[in-house]
Order: sequence, then C-alpha cells, then structure tokens
Amino acid sequence: MSNMDKEIDIMNKEELKSFLIKAKREGYASGETTTTKEADGSYSTRYESGDFKFHDNWFGGEPFGGREIVFYKGKPYWMMVYYGVDLTEANLAIPTLRKALSQMPDDFPARGPKIFEDGEFKYENDWQGDIGKFIGEETISKGGKQIYKTNYSGGPVDQRKE
Repeated sequence: MSNMDKEIDIMNKEELKSFLIKAKREGYASGETTTTKEADGSYSTRYESGDFKFHDNWFGGEPFGGREIVFYKGKPYWMMVYYGVDLTEANLAIPTLRKALSQMPDDFPARGPKIFEDGEFKYENDWQGDIGKFIGEETISKGGKQIYKTNYSGGPVDQRKE
C-alpha cells in the first residue's frame, strides 16, 4: 500500500461523502443558491456545516472550467476539477445537469448518477475510482445527439503529515 493510500484510509470517507451530498444539493444543483461574481470574473457558491466548508468556483460561458474544494477545520482537504462545454446556444443542457447533479449517488457524490433521463434529455456519467481518487466524464444528449460534455477528476489534497 502506498503512502497516499494510507492517508486516504485514515480520512473519514463517510463523513466527507455526507457533507458533499448536502453541499452539492444545496449548491449549484439546487439552482437556488447564491452565486457570487468574483473580482477575477469567476463565479462561486459556498456552503458550510460544522468543521467543513465547500467552495465551488468556475469560469464560464463556453467552454467552462472550475474546481470544488472541501476545507476541513480551515485546511484544504479534498478537491475536484472540471472542464466542459454546453454545445447549445441557449444552455439547454443546464436544467438537466442540475437535476442529475441533485441525484448524485450516495457512494460517489462527485457528480451525478450513471444515467439520468429527463424527457428528451439523457445524462450519462462514467467514472473510475471512488471519492478518494477518481476520474470521470459526463455527457448530456438530446434526441441521441450529444449537447454537453465535462471531464473531471479529484481526491484528497494536502494530506501529508509534517
């Protein structure tokens, strides 16, 4: 077992997953959270509960890119980076994306479920790994034609013991 695997085993994955589910469902996925426009032109949503803080920060229009960071007791603890594009003129994929993200699996609350159907829209998510280290790709199609795609990866950060 590598040193990184040992560190991942030490952290409480269940507590992290539980927090991520709350933070993400009440964040961007809800469509009702407060989004802040930052001085650098990016956008952010934030969520706090107990010793945990969540910060989702992205640059967008199209294409878009961003990062999600979980802080534990004020220290960076976990993060995910993502980059993608909505190929429609009117951001038609976004309502389906938000619905899919709110249906994230309890055992992998990084993005949405493997498959989510929303009328003529179909969200698909393929990942490898678990919340401790992962890489994935999500797509949305309308009538069988892909209209959205995002690649993402993540895991714990700043875990080395000094």
